Amino acid sequence: MHGKKRRNCSPLKKQNLSPAAAKAKAERDLAYAKTGDRKKKKAENQRLRRAALKKGADLSGKDYDHSKSKFVSVKANRGEYGKGTRT
Repeated sequence: MHGKKRRNCSPLKKQNLSPAAAKAKAERDLAYAKTGDRKKKKAENQRLRRAALKKGADLSGKDYDHSKSKFVSVKANRGEYGKGTRT
């Protein structure tokens, strides 16, 4: 990889969806983000993040894990800790 520019370095790759499918997915994602549970988690995350930053915590690359009740790496806070989407 020396000297070559990598095309997509982001771990969050876009899906190759048709325009119609992309629009439908965007609508589903937005509807999910607006559910009461997601709104509560987002508000809780914002409160805790602001409080931790005030105390001087380094939260770069971390998300709040609502099941463990602490900040963990973004990578660790995905996929139910190796169980996929099944709990």
